Amino acid sequence: MMSIRENLNKIKSTLPEKVTLVAVSKTKPVSDLMEAYHGGQRIFGENKIQEMVEKYEAMPKDIDWHMIGHVQSNKVKYMASFVRLIHGVDNFKLLKEINKQAKKNDRVIDCLLQIKIAEEDSKFGMSAADASKIIQSKEFSELKHVKIVGVMGMATFTDNQDQIKKEFRFLKYTFDELKKLITENFELQTISMGMSGDYELAIACGSNMIRVGSSIFGDRNYTN
Repeated sequence: MMSIRENLNKIKSTLPEKVTLVAVSKTKPVSDLMEAYHGGQRIFGENKIQEMVEKYEAMPKDIDWHMIGHVQSNKVKYMASFVRLIHGVDNFKLLKEINKQAKKNDRVIDCLLQIKIAEEDSKFGMSAADASKIIQSKEFSELKHVKIVGVMGMATFTDNQDQIKKEFRFLKYTFDELKKLITENFELQTISMGMSGDYELAIACGSNMIRVGSSIFGDRNYTN
């Protein structure tokens, strides 16, 4: 069995320079995260705000915490003081709430718009057209405490590589199209797509941020 640190180094050694690795640490104990931390990892992704807050409080303060799960508006306040990037912004109401809580903490919080690229109904996300509409709206321009820095998408859970590739390419195309829009609180740099099983394909399709959990920490622990 390879250690967490060995897994981490193995993945990092294969990544192009411009690709950011988010270590998906949900359900993992702080001891596992600390092993990755001592291996040089500083970006961790959690999908439950409460769990992320507990780990934030227990761990060193030079960590960038990414919220990668579906976000409930009423929970935003718990992470607004420290969260570095929120991946799954899939509606304007949520964006408004993030802005409100960021303002209370005198911060600007970076966000990714979650674009629906999968054919599955179960995946959250907005259409590319909706994203474009939001960015160009007057309401959005008034949000001074959020900044849209990129897009995120999750491909269909399937073995069909052609379908996954098509979905990833669509997200890259959406990114390129949205990037042409220029407003103050909007500067696209990040395309977050690709997980343990498909990140190499995602990178080939233009991803520069990948979310990897099981390949670093081993299989998820749902019992605790």
